[in-house]
Amino acid sequence: MKIAILTIGNELLNGRTADTNSSFIARELTALGFRIEALMSVGDEFDAIKTRLHDLLAITDAVICTGGLGPTADDITTEAVARAFERKLVMNESVLAGLKEKFARYRLAWTDNNAKQALFPDGADVIDNPVGSAAGFALPVGGKLVFVIPGVPAETRRMLPEGVIPVLRRHFGRDSEHIFKQTIKTFGLPEAAVDAKLADVNFAALGVSVGFYPVFPENHVVLTARAASADEARMKVTKATQEVASRLEDYIFSYGEKTLEETLGEILTERKITIAVAESCTGGLIASRLTDVSGSSVYFERGVVTYSNRAKIELLGVPPEIIEKHGAVSEQTAKAMAEGVRQMAKTNIGLSSTGIAGPSGGTKEKPVGTVYIALADGNQTTCRHFAFRWDRRRNKLVSSEAALMLLLNDLQGKP
Repeated sequence: MKIAILTIGNELLNGRTADTNSSFIARELTALGFRIEALMSVGDEFDAIKTRLHDLLAITDAVICTGGLGPTADDITTEAVARAFERKLVMNESVLAGLKEKFARYRLAWTDNNAKQALFPDGADVIDNPVGSAAGFALPVGGKLVFVIPGVPAETRRMLPEGVIPVLRRHFGRDSEHIFKQTIKTFGLPEAAVDAKLADVNFAALGVSVGFYPVFPENHVVLTARAASADEARMKVTKATQEVASRLEDYIFSYGEKTLEETLGEILTERKITIAVAESCTGGLIASRLTDVSGSSVYFERGVVTYSNRAKIELLGVPPEIIEKHGAVSEQTAKAMAEGVRQMAKTNIGLSSTGIAGPSGGTKEKPVGTVYIALADGNQTTCRHFAFRWDRRRNKLVSSEAALMLLLNDLQGKP
């Protein structure tokens, strides 16, 4: 079945907001066997929305719209869809009551314009929003479907699989074909190198399609198989996964949708290992990622951002002569930081980062992107030197990833 994606909002056209919803929706639906016929963005204008909807429905079986479902005057998507297909707007009393209850529960001030989010085109089926205030809807139009869901990415990511895809399956009969998908997450190789390492795998012969998706600083490999039965589809992907694993084993940190920090959290919790972090160039990002995992208090004892030399000396006990001789950005300082935070926190592991995120601060000997990551476990202290080449934000992110990957390799006994 052919599907179009229409993202709505002036902020998309003027560049103030990046459209991440289109790529997410397209990726998810393609993996399920639907064909994406068109991607389009349009501003918050009645005539523009109406025109684009009719154009897209003329060449597809369904259009999925995101955005413009808020309570403010510029949120016009629901009314625009109603006008486009000559439907009345009807107040859904159940949704209205739910909205008011939600506002009361979170002690939010209710204003009358919030009732706008309980209006839907006549004949539309409501799609529940488990993480936000604006419900979506599915509107049948001459044997085709128009879906409208909020444009907030977190809400789109919940409502697409829970509210949109089940309706698509029922309407277009996709249940006759079983699809199995496996995501393999890697770090440490550029996308081209991942592709080169898998060049000799005949995925077509295995009955599997392969996709490469860079999600900085990671690269994800997605394997998808379609078959008459769920077991057959799973078996095809399992065989292909084994081929991928044999070639990329040292760079894989997750099979599935778990993040690197979630993978680490499971291991640290299971082994009852505690960790403390001392950061300089990453500015607390390593600690932030580790504590993004629910239950991280079991293994994460503390994190300190020792940005200045004085902080490294006073809080971590880094000997001043090490900094004077080797510099704050050096293997020797990184090791002293990891050992110092471990001893201070009395944890099993100490992890540290020090480097030059840029764009200033680099020298000929230590250019921007020079980073040292160290890990102390009481038996030995390991340090890795990296030379990154990105802007400041990405240098910080990739440094945090390198630190977490170093920790994972240590826990798994890998080099």
